Amino acid sequence: MSIPTVRQGSLQLIDAAKTRSRGALYVAEARIRTMVKWLGIIFAIAIANPVLYLISVGIGLGGLIDKSVGPAGVDGVKYLTFLAPALLAQAAIQGTMDETVFPTIEGFKWNRTFYSMNSTPLSGAQISIGVFLAALFRAFYTVLLYFGVMWAFGALESPRAWLAIPTSIFAGASFGALMQSVAAKLEDENYFFVVLGRFIMMPLFLFSGTFFPLTSMPFFLQWIGWISPLWHATELGRYLTYGHAISPTLMWVHFAVLVTMLVSGLILSARLFTKRLAK
Repeated sequence: MSIPTVRQGSLQLIDAAKTRSRGALYVAEARIRTMVKWLGIIFAIAIANPVLYLISVGIGLGGLIDKSVGPAGVDGVKYLTFLAPALLAQAAIQGTMDETVFPTIEGFKWNRTFYSMNSTPLSGAQISIGVFLAALFRAFYTVLLYFGVMWAFGALESPRAWLAIPTSIFAGASFGALMQSVAAKLEDENYFFVVLGRFIMMPLFLFSGTFFPLTSMPFFLQWIGWISPLWHATELGRYLTYGHAISPTLMWVHFAVLVTMLVSGLILSARLFTKRLAK
């Protein structure tokens, strides 16, 4: 005669099987609930950044550029329209990176919450994916707010301009996944943020065809754009928003680079999370 199993302790509150199957979603929910505590600041930044950039660079500097180049504009459009897809992609990249790098270091080192998560049925891979999904959530609403501000400023003239939203989120996901794997490997972050800000984010922002076509730069500096997710997403965004000329081969290259970053970043993150949590 079999004796029925009696659920005791935490098992009375938690369904282990459900946790195993939906673990990544639970981690993402926990991260989003934490994110909501800072919603006012995040919302203010998401609005202030595009407003300041579009006023200072798009309208201020852009007005001077439009006058100097004449009706032909930059790449056939006014400078504000040329600039908008790059700023949109940059917003997605910055938002996703913030929500992958900082929570990853926090979970492994600052408060070590990943270890307590891992003591439950949650696996390292599920924790990794959950953090990444929460980062995509922030990228999504950041891009939507940025897009709304750009529309209000008249930067999006094409009826298909909304297609720049998925390409921007795609860029954010690709770079965020890669940076999450880097953060998972860090044992000492003392100089990491200095290097990240000054030698990675700043060059990518300045030398990825953001403010001028990449081909106008010296050839020996163009490689920065070639490896930058910002340049690949910007090129796709400009094609979708106002018809920027891209050859079919180069379009596939843009997608291939972003997909490679995304897939390799997710795989590396899952492996590094699992390996580090097993120590």
